[in-house]
Amino acid sequence: MKTTIGIGVIGTGNISEYHLKPYAKHEGVSILGICDKNEERAKTVAAKYEGARAYSDYNELLADPEIDAVSICTWNNTHAEISIAALRAGKHVLVEKPLCRTMEEAHQIEAAVRESGKLLMVGFVRRYDDNAQMLKHFSDQGDFGDIYYAKASYIRRFGNPGGWFSDIERSGGGPVIDIGVHVIDLCWYLMGRPEPFSVSGNTYYELGNRAHIQHLSHYKASDYDATKNDVEDMANVMIRFKNGASLMVDVSFSLHAKENEGMIRMYGSKGGFEVDPAVSITTEKYNTVLNIQPQTDHPGFHFEGAFANEIGHFIECVRTGSQPISPVEDGVQMMRMLTAIYESARLRREVVL
Repeated sequence: MKTTIGIGVIGTGNISEYHLKPYAKHEGVSILGICDKNEERAKTVAAKYEGARAYSDYNELLADPEIDAVSICTWNNTHAEISIAALRAGKHVLVEKPLCRTMEEAHQIEAAVRESGKLLMVGFVRRYDDNAQMLKHFSDQGDFGDIYYAKASYIRRFGNPGGWFSDIERSGGGPVIDIGVHVIDLCWYLMGRPEPFSVSGNTYYELGNRAHIQHLSHYKASDYDATKNDVEDMANVMIRFKNGASLMVDVSFSLHAKENEGMIRMYGSKGGFEVDPAVSITTEKYNTVLNIQPQTDHPGFHFEGAFANEIGHFIECVRTGSQPISPVEDGVQMMRMLTAIYESARLRREVVL
C-alpha cells in the first residue's frame, strides 16, 4: 500500500477550495495536480500547494502515474466525460453533485466504474455532516420507527447565481439540480434509501434572474451574465416510494417570498426529527410527547466540517478499498428522481419510474 496518496483536483471554481483545504491538511496525502481550462487560474491555485503542477488539459493530469485519485469540481455537463476518463486512466474519483445531467450519462459512468474496478464517490456532502450521521445512527437503531413522510423547503427569494448555474446546457437545470439534489438526497438517505415509485413535479419560469432588483445582494457566479437564463425559477415535487413513504420538496432560485428558508423535517412511526434549520427530535415516553434538543457543536449544517468529513471518508475508502456511503449507485438513483421531476413537469402528469 502506498504511504502517500497523490491527488489531482480538476476545476478551480469556488467549490474546489472545500476539497483542496481538507486534502492539504490530511496526513499521507499530497496534492500533485491542479487543472482548469483557464491555465493562469490553475497556476495561481497550484502555487499554493508545494509540488502541485498546473494543467489546462485534464487528460494530461490523468496521465500522471503519481496521481491516484481526483476530485472533479467542474460544470455539470463535464462530470460524465471527466469521470469516465479518470476511471479509465486508473484513478479513483470523487465527483461533485450532481453525478451528471442525464440518465444516459449516469449509466455510462456506472458502467465505467464496473469496468475499471475503481472507486467513484458522489459528493453528496450533506450526508457527511456530523448531525446527519448522528440522526442516521439513531434511525438505524430504530429510534424513529419507519420513516414514512419527509418534507423539505429550500427557498431563495433572490438567489439566482447566474453564469453556468442558469445555463441549462452546462448545468442541466436550475434549483432542482443545484439545491434540490442536496435536500432530496439527504431526505432519501435518512429515510433508508427506499426504492422510488413515482414522481410528480412542477417547474416555473416566471421571474428570471431579476437582475433589476436593488438593495439586496446575493452570490453571483464568476461568469455571471444577466442576459443568459433558461432554467426554472422554482419547483415543487412529490416523490412516492415503493414502501409507501413519500417526500415533498420545494426549491427556488427566485420567488416572491418574505425571506429565505431552509427546512428539512422527517416523520416516523416512533418519532420525528428536524435537520434544518437546527437539529431537534420529537418522540413519546410514558404517554408524554418529548421535544429533545441534542447537544452538538453545531446545531445546524456545518459546511466546512461536512466537506472535511467527506474528503476524509474518500481518502479512507481509497486506502482500504471500502465502499463509500455515497456510491455511484446512489448517484444513478438520484438522477432517476431528478430527471423524472423535469419530465413530470414537462408532461404535466405523474411519472412512474
